[in-house]
Amino acid sequence: MKVQTPVPSSQIRAVFLVGFMGAGKTSVGRALSRQLGWSFEDLDDRVQTREGRSIETIFQESGEAGFRQAEHKALRELISELSDSPQIVALGGGAFVQPDNAVLLGDLGIKTVFLDGSVEELFRRCQEQNLERPLRKSAENFRTLYEKRRPHYLKASLRIETQGKSVDAIAQEVATALGLGA
Repeated sequence: MKVQTPVPSSQIRAVFLVGFMGAGKTSVGRALSRQLGWSFEDLDDRVQTREGRSIETIFQESGEAGFRQAEHKALRELISELSDSPQIVALGGGAFVQPDNAVLLGDLGIKTVFLDGSVEELFRRCQEQNLERPLRKSAENFRTLYEKRRPHYLKASLRIETQGKSVDAIAQEVATALGLGA
C-alpha cells in the first residue's frame, strides 16, 4: 500500500472510488456520501445518460473502444463540474485503468481509493447482483482481467480491503483513512 502524506480533510473536495467489478464502488460510494453528507455520482450512470444508451448497448454498438471514449468524455465533464460541494464518485471498473483517466485524476490531485477484494469474492458478488456486465464472460476471463487491471488500481491514493466487511464498515474505513471522520 502506498504511504501518503496526510491531507487536511478540509482540502479534500472529491473522492473517487476505483476497483474491479463487484468491489462495491457504487454501494460504498452511496454509503460514504450518506455518512459524510456529500453528494454521490456513479460515472457509469453519467455515461448512460450522456449517450442515451445502456452500457451493454454501447459495448454492442460501439465496442469497448467506443465505450472508453464516452467514459473519458463523461469523466472530463464531471471533473469540470466539481465545485466547492464535496463529492464521492464511483468509477467504472475499467475507467482508472485507462492512462488518460488516471493521469487526469492524478494531475488534479484527486483522492482515489482502491476497493480491493479477492477475485473469487468479486466474481461471487457479480453473480449475486445478476447485472449484465459486458466484460464478465467466465470465471477464467474474469480472473485474467482482474490480474491485468490490479496493478493499475494499486496506483490509487489508498487501498481498502473489502473482504468480509459490510458496506457501511468499508465506507467508515475510507472516511477514517482519509481523515474525513464520519
